[in-house]
Amino acid sequence: MQNKSNGLAWLVRLFHYTPLKLLQLLAVMIANILSIMPSFKTIQTIRLNIEIALADLSAPEREHVTQQAIKNELCSYFEFFHVWSNNNQQNLALIHQVHGHERLKQALAEERGAVLIVPHFGTWEVMNAWISQHTDLTIMYMPIKNPNMDQIVLEARQREGATLVQTNETGVKQIFKALKNGGTTVILPDHTPKQGGELVPWFGVPVESSQLCAKMIQKTSARALILYALRNDQSGFDIHIEAMDPQIYDRSLNGTAIIHQHIEQLIRRHPQHYHWSYKRFKANPESKKVYSLPHAESINLIRTIQARDSQTRTMRD
Repeated sequence: MQNKSNGLAWLVRLFHYTPLKLLQLLAVMIANILSIMPSFKTIQTIRLNIEIALADLSAPEREHVTQQAIKNELCSYFEFFHVWSNNNQQNLALIHQVHGHERLKQALAEERGAVLIVPHFGTWEVMNAWISQHTDLTIMYMPIKNPNMDQIVLEARQREGATLVQTNETGVKQIFKALKNGGTTVILPDHTPKQGGELVPWFGVPVESSQLCAKMIQKTSARALILYALRNDQSGFDIHIEAMDPQIYDRSLNGTAIIHQHIEQLIRRHPQHYHWSYKRFKANPESKKVYSLPHAESINLIRTIQARDSQTRTMRD
């Protein structure tokens, strides 16, 4: 255990002292190697997810997105280590521009709390230090299985001023209390909950999705914004802050579906920056084995589900 801890500490120091541009170049080189390994499971998952989600693109267009997505996702992981090993000032220096800053200012000025919706898109970890300058953050934290890695991430997020709460009922209550007191939370909603949730459309496939984010917004009337950070050409990042559809505040509507629709629209604008390695499409009773089936069978299964869901929604409308 001690050897693992020392090895991880050495790796963190390496990521800290290596220039970010060099880390990104290294990530791209590794991604180029992995992308030509057809048996590599993660690459298969990325390619399948993109084919499922972006059926309107031609095969060459999807392959281009796939190659870029592999590089961007691996770059993000290298960037996460770099961010976790930095101090706050070093991370703030990585933020070059903030598009839509006035939206956050207005949301905070209303003192009704703010829910910042952050999808698995771009390099989200770099935003924490910047957000913490402007508001008190209370966020849920799911411990990482590797205790040494968990300690690194935990210390990094606490160093940036965030209050971390457990991913349980007590933690949820703490976040609701913080929002009612005008505080802010960050939620990554595009994942499959361990239990519960509801089926909402995700690129035409109903998938089990957490209702927590929508409930926080609709029950507290906290302002909702969507945030993401993309790397730029100057070895830094630009933060983008977008307004959510105002319908999210209507308690009679399905807020979870509205959030997923907005994120889907964002992904369609910049599909190469989404983290496609997550096996999201198995979160449906009919498609639980979609990632273990032969490729053609997986696509046929998903297209059947998509067609039926489209027909159901057309009849409902």
